[in-house]
Amino acid sequence: MLSEINRSAKCVVQMTLTTADDGLCRILEPNVCNTKRRIEVLEEMRKNGIPMIVWLTPILPFINDTENNITVILNECVRVGVKGIIDFGMGLTLREGDREYYYAALDKYFPGMKECYIKRYGNAYELPSPNAKKLTGIFQRICKDNGILSTPDECFRFMQELPDKYPQMSIFDL
Repeated sequence: MLSEINRSAKCVVQMTLTTADDGLCRILEPNVCNTKRRIEVLEEMRKNGIPMIVWLTPILPFINDTENNITVILNECVRVGVKGIIDFGMGLTLREGDREYYYAALDKYFPGMKECYIKRYGNAYELPSPNAKKLTGIFQRICKDNGILSTPDECFRFMQELPDKYPQMSIFDL
């Protein structure tokens, strides 16, 4: 079926990758498949010639903002041959309303973490990881060394410039 889709439709797979730890993934994204399964899907897309863009988000301060986590995710992206990785910054943004929901989740799953956030960030909208500079350096180096598009502009331009060599697929074509 995938090879049929590839021959008949122009597409790019977009997927978020948040953490290499499947246990943490179940907490952060409880209603989606785990990271291991997402990587398997990316492998299938590569095998079928479908380009892939990964969104490296959300990166949560003190939770998944580790050098190991970022490196493992990026190395998997290299291994499966993603075309681009979008990173809007190693951190998180919280609007009013979102902040209360997020803090309640922190209390539930990471006791004591809410107080750490309040002390460090107060009511700020942007919550950069304390490791942001180091993690961004790792991100940029791995992408550059492996020819992976690494800015939102590059990735969005790539998606808009896909050749129209395949007709758009309709649900009625199946």
